[in-house]
Amino acid sequence: MVIFEAARAITELSGVTSRELTPAITVLQLFLSSSKPVLRFAAVRTLNKVAMMHPMAVTNCNIDMESLISDQNRSIATLAITTLLKTGNESSVDRLMKQITNFMSDIADEFKIVVVEAIRSLCLKFPLKFRSLMNFLSNILREEGGFDYKKAIVDSIVILIRDIPDAKESGLLHLCEFIEDCEFTYLSTQILHFLGVEGPKTSDPSKYIRYIYNRVILENATVRASAVSTLAKFGAMVDSLKPRIFILLRRCLFDSDDEVRDRATLYLNTLGGDGAVVETDEDSKEFLFGSLDVPLSNLETSLKNYEPSEEPFDINSVPKEVKSQPLAEKKATNKKHPGLDTPLAAPSTGVDAYEKLLSSISEFSSFGKLFKSSAPFELTEPETEYAVNVVKHVYDGHIVFQYNCTNTIPEQLLEDVTVMVDASEAEEFSEIASKPLRSLPYDTPGQTFVAFQKPEGVPAVGKFSNNLRFIVKEVDPSTGEVVEEDGMEEDYQLEDVDVVAADYMLRVGVSNFRNAWESIGADFEKVDEYGLGPRESLTEAVNAVISLLGMQPCEGTEVVPNNSRSHTCLLSGVFIGGLKVLVRLQFGLDSSREVAMKLAVRSEDEAVSDTIHEIVASG
Repeated sequence: MVIFEAARAITELSGVTSRELTPAITVLQLFLSSSKPVLRFAAVRTLNKVAMMHPMAVTNCNIDMESLISDQNRSIATLAITTLLKTGNESSVDRLMKQITNFMSDIADEFKIVVVEAIRSLCLKFPLKFRSLMNFLSNILREEGGFDYKKAIVDSIVILIRDIPDAKESGLLHLCEFIEDCEFTYLSTQILHFLGVEGPKTSDPSKYIRYIYNRVILENATVRASAVSTLAKFGAMVDSLKPRIFILLRRCLFDSDDEVRDRATLYLNTLGGDGAVVETDEDSKEFLFGSLDVPLSNLETSLKNYEPSEEPFDINSVPKEVKSQPLAEKKATNKKHPGLDTPLAAPSTGVDAYEKLLSSISEFSSFGKLFKSSAPFELTEPETEYAVNVVKHVYDGHIVFQYNCTNTIPEQLLEDVTVMVDASEAEEFSEIASKPLRSLPYDTPGQTFVAFQKPEGVPAVGKFSNNLRFIVKEVDPSTGEVVEEDGMEEDYQLEDVDVVAADYMLRVGVSNFRNAWESIGADFEKVDEYGLGPRESLTEAVNAVISLLGMQPCEGTEVVPNNSRSHTCLLSGVFIGGLKVLVRLQFGLDSSREVAMKLAVRSEDEAVSDTIHEIVASG
């Protein structure tokens, strides 16, 4: 065991090279043929981890690991197979598939999922072998298994269809055959949605209609409703199929479920229910295929706050920014002054409340539509005599600082409260208006504002020094009456406020990054490479770039796997001016801990793509 632990320690060294791993792998290879199951398991598990980073270094052990596929210990056999799938070459794929086929029926679902994920990675590594690997996945999809196992197979087939164009038609047919006898409603609806997106783009879309309409006849209400939506997408994208789709949708008008009937009615009206073979307009396609560009949590909040009236609900009024709860709000219950983080007249629930407050102030009413409001940022230490935080309100050509103030001294009344702002380190900004706070009694939050003009549509940055100025008067704490009418003018130094590039970006996610990336197109795509210098890990580098750009990570790509030396992160957002931006970041970490990054940006405006690169280059 001492020898094994020494070998394992070498494999876990940071920055170890393939040559340095050779003696450790040689020792582990000897353990693979040990008579003790615990040693075989320990060796193959360690080699499995090494194969993630250095697959070529483990190839010498492949023959020994192939003999472990038939090991009585299923954990050892599973690790052996997944390691072989990582280290095998293209010529060994077919042989491995034959061995795995007999093996799959003997292991539990959790082990099967590991094997499926390894097969998916192998197929992406050797795309020319997609036929044999896709057939294997379709065969095990027909076998018995739980939800997680079937979902892993379906997800793998979907990824292969998206990443290997030649696999699309065969993969879609495998999925169609699966939903003919699928017991999981979630998987059926997911596959139907995917069919609606990819099916119309194939050479013969009509062959999928039978499978989809069968779901309308044979399935439960949830799947039937999803099938109706999928039929409508085929009708919108394939004009020659539109008359046949209309016939099927009209049959759905007599369904027993109101959701199915409502969807059929909606799509018939959207596509033009006369059945004529005409080209579907872009608005209808956007309605059917466009992703919801507002966060569901924001939509839910807006619907709850909506009061029924003659004016219909306007979805454009829903804030698009994905807001995380500020740390100050989370700790509010533990603070002495609970009103500190929430301005008196503007709850920090979204842009709408702030916009209503600012538009009611004559000095700011001409600034136009509010683009973004930041989370409150503390300008004073906790438990100080005066508590102040600031919210940055960003407009196209202006920025307004809202200072939320609280007086924590019972014996004092503050009057003519204002903040003197020094913008000497923010050359592109010029102060144009301020609104002082007339009176600030004890423990009653109030706001004072300062507005600056900046170049319109430009992400100007700078540092602002702040000094709280007021007249303090002594009061009787028991009655609240002023004891001395003559007050004294005082200044109170606050923390600086930085306006950064991220303040001009809304964190707006997309449900399907690949589709969004393709829909924007490559007209204004800008690609460049950058060196980020030495970093402790890729996670640190990824978080730094996300923070710099202020964009929303998509599809969980902000999470970097442990010990990973390369990673891809996907970001989306809306830049000031309402322009959509998508970013694809590819990171690499070398043996000296230096991080290199490839940045690809797509947006609706070339200037915005250039600006994102300028932000990264100067950051």
